[in-house]
Amino acid sequence: MNRFALAVSNAIARVTGAALGPYQSAMIRIGFSATWLLFLLRELPHRQELYGPDGPWNWNLAEQLISTNGAFTALMWSDGQFWFETVYVLAFLSSLLLLLGWHTRAMSVLFMVGVLSLQNRSVFMGDGGDNVLHLMSLYLVLTRCGQVWSLDERRARRTREAHARGEHVVDRAGPALWGVLGFVLVSATLLGKLDGDWVVPALLWALWLAQAVWWAVGRFGRTGQSRIMLDVIANIVHNGALLVIMAEACLIYATAGWYKIQGSRWQDGTAVYYPLHLESFSPWPALADLLSANGLMVMLVTYGTVAVQVAFPFTLFNRRVKNVLLAAMITEHAVIAVVLGLPFFSLAMIAADSVFLPTPFLRRLGEGAARMRARLRTRLGGGADIPVPGPPKQRTPKEPGRENPENPDPAHVGFPA
Repeated sequence: MNRFALAVSNAIARVTGAALGPYQSAMIRIGFSATWLLFLLRELPHRQELYGPDGPWNWNLAEQLISTNGAFTALMWSDGQFWFETVYVLAFLSSLLLLLGWHTRAMSVLFMVGVLSLQNRSVFMGDGGDNVLHLMSLYLVLTRCGQVWSLDERRARRTREAHARGEHVVDRAGPALWGVLGFVLVSATLLGKLDGDWVVPALLWALWLAQAVWWAVGRFGRTGQSRIMLDVIANIVHNGALLVIMAEACLIYATAGWYKIQGSRWQDGTAVYYPLHLESFSPWPALADLLSANGLMVMLVTYGTVAVQVAFPFTLFNRRVKNVLLAAMITEHAVIAVVLGLPFFSLAMIAADSVFLPTPFLRRLGEGAARMRARLRTRLGGGADIPVPGPPKQRTPKEPGRENPENPDPAHVGFPA
């Protein structure tokens, strides 16, 4: 019984004491924002046909559908061309800033709004990766995804250094951004633009009010107890969202694998052959012919795809087997991106897979990228090598309110149970 109580106590302290998976959450932030950013860039010449007010899925059709399902989309607030271009540009900018990690909490909300606005405007556009991006954009706003590899992390580090020198640093961009977004949110609510399904409006209001409470406690709190409690709540929400993202990825692979098992073409080992010869999925016909010419290879890839997808959720507790299957799935999606011409579907799935990547590998990846950047800056005459960033440091609650709310360091301040 003592062992059980100790295990429960350690689990509670771990879940409440720190935002787990800082590198994994940074990877999904970078992966999904890059996927959406590249999609918006690629479809820039065709944006009118995809989501514009005069596209094939016109304003009236979209209005009828949204009046039925209550989906959230800011594009339905106005049918003007200027409003459409504004939303498209904001979706692009929020993706870029989220990728860079600038005020990640606010940018993740704008990223979600951009994804939902465009995708819900024309629900028949996409290749499957849009569904993954749609769901993950909702989960991403609940994570503390700017702890590493972000401008927030760099600003927090410089703020700590300034405080160590006795300097006082004030973040003006954060409150200004909160005020502008609050004005838009209040105006949209009063004008009835958020009528429909209540989930997204409630989430927007909750996040906006939570940021106000966070700033007020950090600015005016006389003791560190209130800030510690907010840290604990934020850690629980982050860890829960990360668990949901992992469960969602497992569910995608499990359902895909079990549905494939029921298909006759997957059972006889020929399923991979057919999409290679569909005109819509053959950007490189010669390459598709080369891959499908070997019947043994087609059979092995067909059975291997099903085996990996079905087995992956059951291998999460075996690190070595999990890493092998994870590498196989990432390789499979990279091949799909090239051979079948589905780059954004593959990028979305690779971004979802990255939540399972081992931390030592991600640290080495980050250190290697930092060294390459330092060498490039040196060759271009940008100055001396910059230090390679290490893992995020632990924060002590001695000075509440001086941390960056978008990028708090992992805090071991949770309940000891």
